[in-house]
Order: sequence, then structure tokens, then C-alpha cells
Amino acid sequence: MENELTRGPVISTMLRFAVPMILGDLLQQCYNIADTLIVGRYLGENALAAVGSAFSLMTFLTSVILGLAMGSGTVFSIRYGQKDMVRLKEGILAAFVLLGAVTALLNVLVFAGLDGIIWFLRTPEELKEIMKDYLIVIFAGLVGIFLYNFFASLLRSLGNSVVPLAFLAVSALLNIGLDLWFVAGINRGVAGAAEATVISQYVSGIGIAVYTYMKFPELFHRDGKICLRRERILEITNFSALTCMQQSIMNFGILAVQGLVNSFGTTIMAAFAAAVKIDAFAYLPVQDFGNAFSIFIAQNYGAGEKKRIHRGMRAAVLISVSFGLLISLCVFVFAVPLMSMFIDAGETAVISEGVRYLRIEGIFYFMIGILFLLYGLYRALGRPGMSVVLTLVSLGTRVALAYSLSAIPALGVVGIWWSVPVGWFLADALGIGYLAVKRKRIFDAIQTV
Repeated sequence: MENELTRGPVISTMLRFAVPMILGDLLQQCYNIADTLIVGRYLGENALAAVGSAFSLMTFLTSVILGLAMGSGTVFSIRYGQKDMVRLKEGILAAFVLLGAVTALLNVLVFAGLDGIIWFLRTPEELKEIMKDYLIVIFAGLVGIFLYNFFASLLRSLGNSVVPLAFLAVSALLNIGLDLWFVAGINRGVAGAAEATVISQYVSGIGIAVYTYMKFPELFHRDGKICLRRERILEITNFSALTCMQQSIMNFGILAVQGLVNSFGTTIMAAFAAAVKIDAFAYLPVQDFGNAFSIFIAQNYGAGEKKRIHRGMRAAVLISVSFGLLISLCVFVFAVPLMSMFIDAGETAVISEGVRYLRIEGIFYFMIGILFLLYGLYRALGRPGMSVVLTLVSLGTRVALAYSLSAIPALGVVGIWWSVPVGWFLADALGIGYLAVKRKRIFDAIQTV
């Protein structure tokens, strides 16, 4: 049907599959990068701070949908590796219903709790109306996010990572063009930036849904054997719920830290808003490589290819660590010009704080690369609970240290910046240690799949 990841040279097969995923999510980051850059340049520090804070919230909400889609994709990959088309199609139906229901619930909750959300984020009084204008529009894009992530996960589970990239490329370019028009051209303010993002999200979501249905009608054809079965819903839920929990915990921790950052005032908020975009863009490739690695492992797990899994693990560590070290060097050296892309050169205090954040956290990107591989490995081998544990360790440490260290007068906001790599290190140590102890049991189970 599509590309099988159970055959061919391990490194080249993995990279051919991973590179379009990396490029696709880099383009997806362009949604938020465009908002931040254009808002910062045309609307000023207050608007940048508000949009940056709202970005952390949307990342959290998107993580719920993304986690469910990733968990579903793991099931699809295993069934595709086993060539079990009946259970694959039943899983697709069950996952679509589950994700659609969760998306509808999220829409109701966020619109009903808008004022409470703004309060929870400890938003300064002068930014509340700006943030509300932005959030009212941006929340309307959740359905588009659901459609894109569901169908992208389905295509990737079949070994096709190129088509999701194509739809994101069109959508990202559209977003940038609409951003310039709505914000700089017709003065729609922060609401215009949100409108540009939402329109672009629906273009990619609806477009990839139509493509998948037209290209693979056999996956959606319901004969007498294919129906919404309770056992398929439970299977999808078991995989997806823990992956969703992992993604949600990860981004809820970031949201909690965002609230702490907001308490330090508008300058720190603006610096954090810009630096986080650079940060996310920098380590996004290792995050996506971890997701591609997970699909590679899941297909080979379904096919019982034990030796190929071992070779894939060794290759993935080498690739991820090498890239992490390279990108750390680039971010450290170019921190000042990178920050200057998002904020006027006259805002020296904002740029200085953003540079300090990047130079503290950015030298440890290799550690988060290893963590993303561990997340993907445990998810693909049917142990998503371990991914949740690692996320709790990483984010729990980050939040606890951020609040405790920032309360020390000599550290202040710098304590927040240092809490991140410490969390990565502890989670890596636990994940590697667990694999060393349980390795034989985990890999012996592959033969019985």
C-alpha cells in the first residue's frame, strides 16, 4: 500500500522516512514563528507577550489531540506491520470517533472557561484584552488541528511522510501571506494573526483528509466485517490515553512555567516568547526524528523483526546525539541575531534575557534528543506508561526547580532557565537505566507478537 519500514538498509530507510516529518513540523512551527515575528515587529512588546503566552496554552491543547493521534498511529503501524487489514480499518474508525469526540469536548471547555484560563496564566492586566482577542479566534482552529494530525498520523503509519509535508508546505506559506496581509496590511491586530493561523490550519486539515480518502478508499470502506467495535476502541484508548497523557503532562508543565514567567513582567514574557520559538525550532528535528523512530520500531515490532529493531536503536542514538550537538553550537553562536529576528534591536533588555535563556538551555539539546528516542521506543514496544513516567520526571523536576530556584534572590528568573536541562538529564538517566534492567524481557516479547 505504502512504504514498508521493515525492509532495506536501516539508516537510509529511517532517514528517508524521518526527513519529510522533520521538514513538515518545521513548517508547522512557521505558523507560530510567523505570528511571533510579525506581531513583534508590527504590534510591539505587549502584543508579542500576549501571543507568546497564548502559544503555550495552544501547545497544551494541541498536545492532547497530537497525543491521541500519535497513540493511534502506533496501533496503525503495528497492524500494518502484521498485515492485519481488518483490525487496521477497525482501528482507523475507532480512532477517528475517539479523536473527534475529544476535540468537540475541548472546544466546549476552552470557550466556556476563557476568563478562567486568562486568570490561570497570571496575565498582567494590560494584556488581558489583547490575549482574549487572540484566544477567541485561535480556539476555533482545533477542528483543523484534529483533521490534520489524525490523517497525517495515519499516512505516516503506512510509511508515507511526504504527503503530510506537502500539505503543511502550502498551509505554512498561506499562513505567512495572510499574517502579513491581516496584521501589516489591513491592521487586524492580534486577532488578524490568529485568523491567518486558523484559516491555514483548516486548509491543511481538510486537504489531507480529502486526499487520504480519495487515495486509500479501501481503508474507509465498511463491509460487513468492519464496524465500530468496543475492543478496538479500548485498544486505541489504551495506547492513545497514555500517549495523550504524556503529551499533556509535558505541555501542562510548560504552561505552569509560563505562568511563573508571566509573574516576572512584560520584558521577561516577551523574551521567553521569542526564545521559546527559537528553542522549539532548534530541537524540533530531534523530536520528529524520535516520532519517526517510533513508527519504524512499531512496524518492525509488528513484523517480529528483532534484529532490525536493535540496529535501528543504535543508528538512531548516533544520529540524534550528533544533530543535537551541532544545533547546540549554532544556537549558542547565533543567539543574538536569532533573538533580533523577533524583536526590535532597541529592546536590549528583551534580547539580553532571551540570549541568556538560549545559551543556558541550548547547550543540552543532545539530552532532549535522547529523551525523545526513549519516548518513541517505549511507545512503539507497547509500554507507553514508561513514556509517561519519563515525562513526569522531566517536567516535574522542571516545574519544581523553576518555582524553588526562581525564589532565590541571587538566581531569580535564571533558576527557571536552569531547571529545564536538569529535568532532561534525570529523565534520560531513568529511561536508560530501565532499559538496561528490562532489556531481555522487553525484546524476548517481540517473538510472541
